[in-house]
Amino acid sequence: MYAVTADFKNEELLADACETLASARNMVNDFAHLMPASQRKTLMGIGQLIMLGELAANRVLDNLELQPSQTSV
Repeated sequence: MYAVTADFKNEELLADACETLASARNMVNDFAHLMPASQRKTLMGIGQLIMLGELAANRVLDNLELQPSQTSV
């Protein structure tokens, strides 16, 4: 069973969120190709929203990884 507990680090949680969003985006895109055009456009829009969330989570992860090197300079 999957559980998010307090002992997970932010970086681990963000990495998992990025992977989950990427998987969701791939599933939506695959499923969209099975749908009629009107429904396909809706699913592709949902896929784009998922991608935006993935990009934001990746940016936060990148920002967190940059912090230690910035403080040592």
